[in-house]
This record gives sequence, C-alpha cells and structure tokens, in this order.
Amino acid sequence: MVRVCFVCLGNICRSPTAEAAMRKLLKAEGLSEQVEVESAGTGDWHVGESPDRRARDAGKRRGLDLRGRARRFQPEDFESFDYVVAMDKANLHALQRLAEHERHSGKIDLFRNYDPESPPNADVPDPYYGGPKGFETVIDICESACRGLLDSIRTEHRL
Repeated sequence: MVRVCFVCLGNICRSPTAEAAMRKLLKAEGLSEQVEVESAGTGDWHVGESPDRRARDAGKRRGLDLRGRARRFQPEDFESFDYVVAMDKANLHALQRLAEHERHSGKIDLFRNYDPESPPNADVPDPYYGGPKGFETVIDICESACRGLLDSIRTEHRL
C-alpha cells in the first residue's frame, strides 16, 4: 500500500480537495486498494472541523466527496506516509522543520511540482478569503497535479 498525505494550513480547503480529487482518480483507475490518501494541516485552528462548506459545495458540483475532519500533521506521521505533499511553500517549510530524519524530508514535496504544466515550485492558492471562483481554481489545480502525482507513484511503485 502506497500512502499519501496532502498538507495545507488548516486542513479545511486545499488539502481535503486534493485528497478528494486523488480518491476520485484512484477509483477511476482501479487503484483504490493500492494507494491510500489522507490530508492534514500544519496549523491547529480547525482541528475536528469538517472541510469548508464552500470547498464541499464546489467539490460536489465536480463529483468530489470532501469528507473527514481536520487534523494537524504530526512528526510521527512521516513514518506512516510515503508522500507528504505540501500545498504551498509555507507548508513545505513547516513540514521540513518537523522532519526529524533525512528519510522524512525526502518524502516532502510541493504538490504542483507533480504537474508538468505548472510553473516550478508554484503554490496552490488558498481560496479561504476569496470567492467561489477560488475554490473552482483549486479543484482544477488539484485534478491536474493528482494526475501527475499518480503517474509518479505508478512509475516509482510499478502500479
């Protein structure tokens, strides 16, 4: 089983959207039993909350099921995941500070680095303080980057 954790700031918008997009893609590709996905946040402001209503609504319109409760990424999570995927550079740096071993830091990357159409080291913009269009944009980015991430997983793990 390959395990992926998507990480944003509060775990209520971007990372649950990426998790849902990847789950949908894995189901369509028949790989749900080989790849497991979760999400978490680097902050604790929303721990225990459902994904943002606007993210859930945008996801529902696009066939994504955003579920679960926000949780904070913990240092011991590095042992459980093969890929720790940060939504932006601030989350990337927070994860790098949490990494206790070199083998942990080698699991961390920016999400959009998996999208060949994305500029290098690009962030997934945080839609929290914007309007509905921002949530749609995040879904577009997540769907594209998930395809690239899955291609990478297939190659590395021979799926």
